Formats: sequence, C-alpha cells, structure tokens
Amino acid sequence: MTTTVITGIAELVTNDPARADEGGLLGLLTDAAVVVEGSRIAWVGPAAEAPDADLQVDAGGRAVIPGFVDSHSHLVFAGDRSAEFEARMTGETYTAGGIRTTVARTRAATDEQLTSHVARLVAEMRAQGTTSLEIKSGYGLSVHDEARSLAVAAQFTSETTFLGAHVVPADTTPEDYVALVTGPMLAAAAPHARWIDVFCEDGAFDVDQARAILAAGSDIGLRGRLHANQLTYGGGVQLACELGLAAVDHCTFLADDDVSALAASGTIATLLPGVEFSTRQPYPDARGLLDAGVRVALASDCNPGSCFTSSMALCIALAVREMRLSPAEALHAATAMGAAALDRDDVGVLAPGKAADLVLLDAPSYVHLAYRPGVPLVAGVWQAGRPTVG
Repeated sequence: MTTTVITGIAELVTNDPARADEGGLLGLLTDAAVVVEGSRIAWVGPAAEAPDADLQVDAGGRAVIPGFVDSHSHLVFAGDRSAEFEARMTGETYTAGGIRTTVARTRAATDEQLTSHVARLVAEMRAQGTTSLEIKSGYGLSVHDEARSLAVAAQFTSETTFLGAHVVPADTTPEDYVALVTGPMLAAAAPHARWIDVFCEDGAFDVDQARAILAAGSDIGLRGRLHANQLTYGGGVQLACELGLAAVDHCTFLADDDVSALAASGTIATLLPGVEFSTRQPYPDARGLLDAGVRVALASDCNPGSCFTSSMALCIALAVREMRLSPAEALHAATAMGAAALDRDDVGVLAPGKAADLVLLDAPSYVHLAYRPGVPLVAGVWQAGRPTVG
C-alpha cells in the first residue's frame, strides 16, 4: 500500500488526547509531519523523526488540522427562501412556518434535481474543509418524500437522519401525523437512516410527542437526536439527557437545570451559531456551558431557511467572537466534538489508525480561522487519504 509523508507542517492539530500533556486541548505539534497509508493515518510526530515513505508532500509552512465534522445539516431540499431572510433582516421575527414553503418545493422536485443540489452543497462544504457530515431529511413530510430524501442523502454520507418530525403538515392533525411518522413513514425511511430526530419546540412537537417518536425509532435500531430549546425554554434538552442521546442541538435557551442535566448526562450540546447570525436571536452561552462541564460541538445547520451557510470556518469565527470560546475550543468543537456528536471516534482526530481526513490551511496557525473571518484559507483537503481539493 502506498505511503505518503506530509512534511513542512508549521503547526499540526491532532486532537489526540494522548498528546494533551504537551500539546493542550488540540494535541498541538509544531514543525510536524504526518504519514498517510491508504485511507488511514500511519504516523504523526516531529518532522525530524518522520519515517521514509513512497511519496512526499511539502505543506510549505502551513497549518494542518483534522477535517471539519459537520454533525447537523439539512441539505435535501429544493427552492430558495432568500425573501424570508430579507424580511427577517428588516424586522420580522423568525418562526418555523417557512419550513412548509420548502416542503412544497421539495415535493415538486425530481430525484435527479435533489441529488444534483445535494452534490453541489457537499462539494461546497468539502472545498471549505468539511470531510464528514450528517444530512437530515425533513422537507418531504410524506412517506414517499421522506424515504426518497434519505435515499438521496445516503449517496453522500452514512450519517443520515430521519427528521419526518420537522413540523406538522397543514393538511393533518398533530395526532394523525405522529401516528404516520411512527408507523408507515418510519418503516419507509429506516432502511436509509442511521439516526432519528425531532424538532421539539413550540410550533412543532412537544416533549410527549418527541418521546414517542424517538422510542419508535429506537425500537427498530435508529439512534436518537433532538432539536431543542431553539426558540424558547422547554423540556427538549431535559428529554435528551434523560434518554442519554448522543447530542441535542441548538440549546439557545437553557435554564440552570438544563445545563446541570447536560453536564451530568454527557449528552453533547451542539451549538449552531450560524442560525443566530441569520435570525438575530441571542447566541447560546457556549462559555457558560464549557465552564459547567458540558461537552460542546459546533455545526453549520446548513438549511434554506434559518441558516444557509455551509462554512464551518464561519461557525468557528462566530463561536470565538460572539460566544466567547477560545480559538482552540472552537476548533475542537468543530472537529473532535462534532465526531463525538455522531458517535464516531475515527474522524476529527489525526492519530495513527484514524481516517486520513485533513485540511491544509493557507496560514501558519489554526488561529487564523477566527483571526481572518471570511477569508478562504483552505489550501488543500485530503479525504480518506486522497487529495480532493487543492
């Protein structure tokens, strides 16, 4: 199997806990090298100690980081909601109602149109350093359209999430729709999904409905996730902690009891600062969560309504500037903790045996991700041991 050594790395972010004593949270190494064998990392260490390899790549004094792990996105949709964004920016309050607009357009799109649209967004993400991602359904809201949305998503990632419980369609009642989601829709969606999710929020699904939907998914082997506490205080975060879910996402409005439950349960709070940027809601208290011992991840929530960005670098910059995370904490949240939110230990870390998913930054340090917001710093992307960008 061919081996490649990447040298000339000014600063290497490994996220390897074994290097924390000397390299801190990020397991940082300077003047480093990485050896890739096949799709995996074979060796990491000081450049002066790098073993021989078949091929050599010079990083040219750039920083190298693990590929971003985006654990929350909604990429299977059709249409555009820029008018809704413009209205919001001129003073209208965001609600979940715009989802139904996207549902109508998604149902009208062909499989080929949806697939082409997802492919474009995934390529856009990869060019910005995202090498692993989760994709949800949720803009079909019928048995046929939820199943085909997940079939499209599964062409691009193994981390697919059934979100039939996004909102209740206008032509049915909440009771009838929950029965549909937990019955025929779940049966059709399950072959294409790893996860099940619920939008547990005012105007969407309450705690009892969310509990029933997650239980139905669990009964057939789907892992649970949850949107919660995005628009107001509620019981969604407590439910996620009670059920021991891998992650609960948004967490914008948290009471002290919610923070304590997150810290005690280990459930990851996945924060989505692009949403707050795009809706002018308050940002989550990321600093308070970390200080309380809560595990925190960052993700894009790329979707056509409340947050149409695919840039994890923007999310890092927002987390540093608006949510008071350090640049190291923000990068860790966007890589290693994003992987943990997907119950993965093979990505988000650059260590022997892990996936060779890495990003070369056109900068000497990872700090530039927050220091130079909006600047395209990705000089190269390696996925599964192969250069895909740059």
